[in-house]
Amino acid sequence: MLELDPVSSLGYGTFWKNEEAAKSSLVALHASLRSWNYTFWEMGEVRSDMWGGKGFESEFNTGMITQDISAEKVPWNGWANLYSFMNRVNDAIKNIPLITFQNEAEKKFLMGQAYGMRAYVYYAMLRTWGGVPIVLEPTEAVDFSNLGRKRSSEQEVMNQIKQDLQASLTAFGDNNGFHKNQRVYWSKAATQILKGDVFIWSGTHMGGGNNDYSQAKSALQEVVNRTDLGLLPDFSNVFAYTNKNNKEIIFAYSYALDQATNNYNNFTARQSDISNLYDSKGNKMGTGLALNGGNRYHASDELLAVLFESPLDQRGEATFIRLFKNPNATDYQGSVIKKFSGVVDAGSRKMVDDVPVYRYADALLLLAEVKNLLGEDPSPEINQIRARAYGSSYNALIHGYVKGSKAVNTEAILKESQKEFAAEGKRWWDLRRAGNSYVLKYNKYLKAGEEYKLLAPISRDMIGRNPLLTQTPGYSN
Repeated sequence: MLELDPVSSLGYGTFWKNEEAAKSSLVALHASLRSWNYTFWEMGEVRSDMWGGKGFESEFNTGMITQDISAEKVPWNGWANLYSFMNRVNDAIKNIPLITFQNEAEKKFLMGQAYGMRAYVYYAMLRTWGGVPIVLEPTEAVDFSNLGRKRSSEQEVMNQIKQDLQASLTAFGDNNGFHKNQRVYWSKAATQILKGDVFIWSGTHMGGGNNDYSQAKSALQEVVNRTDLGLLPDFSNVFAYTNKNNKEIIFAYSYALDQATNNYNNFTARQSDISNLYDSKGNKMGTGLALNGGNRYHASDELLAVLFESPLDQRGEATFIRLFKNPNATDYQGSVIKKFSGVVDAGSRKMVDDVPVYRYADALLLLAEVKNLLGEDPSPEINQIRARAYGSSYNALIHGYVKGSKAVNTEAILKESQKEFAAEGKRWWDLRRAGNSYVLKYNKYLKAGEEYKLLAPISRDMIGRNPLLTQTPGYSN
């Protein structure tokens, strides 16, 4: 009995029969991807200079904030379980082409989504660990003698990401629409922004240079030129619960009452901790916010200094509520998130705002970034962002950006991105994409000689279970 081979199968032999099953599978894939939203946020921001300030209770992920990571202190074990998502998306990519659709264009659209999401996940893995195993087939039956996979090189992973990007764009073709007119589904525009991001990284970190930068610019320019996308006049309205699916959103994770909540409760507080404090305008907090969360991420002094450097810039007050012991805004105690403030339901605040992965502002600032890398003027894109931020107070002679050297332009873009995307899970990636020197400059916990920590280690348990794996360079086994 003990020597019998397992007879169960992990495939969906009876599932992949018709186009309704295929369409259902893509809806399920989006729900599955959403379950990693918090993990992607951690990967993209928690190790940056954004957190580690003053707050009301103990902070989450302090080891990652202070770069206290090693083979014994692994941030995300088991590849963050992302290969379970890969198995689902590989299953779809393998089986959807075998199904007959009444309208073949719908099949192509689904394939465009699937390839785009696979590229997105592999790109997150590449930036987090460097080389990772490439798995492109679903696991349909268990073969214990062939479960182990070695890490592919970073270049091999990048090549696969680029192949998936091209497959996604080819499948989408001329279809620039949004599935069911909802921007919580992957689209051609999402793939194009991802391509811009990927090719900037490839150009900067993997020797692609101007050829990659030119391809990134072309993809991003197509997004920026679309008439159905654009910046909203009011920054705070981008995230409003009552304004989901607005024209600035390109791809977002969907949340709704009685369905799913996001993780921004960790950026609020218990009402009892803040009821006797005052906001920056001298208003006593009381119980009006109806908060019931935790203050588990504390905005750093450096972040607050950048966000609130100008009282005319709307983004500071639209992102955090700073709390003080006195009504004259002295003796700062901490802050709570305002950007994703959710809605009050039955007397309790529910965090059900959609969470953007890509929005039009991403396309603008990535385009500014790649234009700078090509020696072009990034100021038009920077100034679109600034004009929206300052609203009616915007004065181009005072607030407008004028092109400087490449280094000066890079600093301006990084600062603008920090203000624009605070708490959206992007700051670490922005610094990393700009170059290792910028990470070391802005992160006070990383020192020269510790560049190996830019990539995460894997655990000894992972290596023990799969001897084909090797440790991330720089970490001891």
